[in-house]
Amino acid sequence: MNPAAAGDTPAPGLLSIGEVLAELRTEFPDVTISKIRFLEAEGLVEPARSRSGYRKFSRADVARLRFVLLSQRDHYLPLRVIKDQLAQSGSSDDDRGAASAGRPPRALVSVEPGHFAPPADDVRLSARELAEAAGISEEQVADCVQHGLVSMRPGTTWFDADALAVAVVVKEMARYGLEARHLRAFRTAADREVGLVQQVVTPLARQRHPEARARAQETAREMAALSVRLHAALVRAGLGPDLAG
Repeated sequence: MNPAAAGDTPAPGLLSIGEVLAELRTEFPDVTISKIRFLEAEGLVEPARSRSGYRKFSRADVARLRFVLLSQRDHYLPLRVIKDQLAQSGSSDDDRGAASAGRPPRALVSVEPGHFAPPADDVRLSARELAEAAGISEEQVADCVQHGLVSMRPGTTWFDADALAVAVVVKEMARYGLEARHLRAFRTAADREVGLVQQVVTPLARQRHPEARARAQETAREMAALSVRLHAALVRAGLGPDLAG
């Protein structure tokens, strides 16, 4: 339960939403005030209120926000899962320490349905640098481009973090004798999934309320995670019990 609404004079240790935003942006540059309000509306954090209605965040509130943002960015978890884990985080001393430090407890760390964190804007690689970073040849990079697996950032002459993530997986698949031309089906399937997600998310993003963008982003993340689960389930079912184990 949150403390009673604070007075208009800031209480020691309590932060305004602007101060929280400034602190979080050092680690999460894409976070916005709308995002914080959205997380509050979803019950992930419950700041106190002054008599004038201003939000007053404690250090525990900031830790919860950092916990949520880390879980979304690094482990791509839906908000409902994060909320459940936060509710259960008092079950052990280790998990209480994790929540207070703003990092996922052990149960969260093991759940990684996909890698959908926004790409880092500072990753700018030439074809040669991409090859070196991913551990593949420049010829393999060219094959990935030819078969639509990677592309330069639109309007630029460099590859970004998404291209690097794909190239790393291409390297791992090559261990099993698969080349870029064999992986085009994944590109086709991904494009179809993107289309389905956009059908759901675009109307949400066009809504006029302040939290619309944050809600659309969360919906996209959840649908992407579900698509990974569905894909894995279908592949497992297709392989049958003898091969899937």
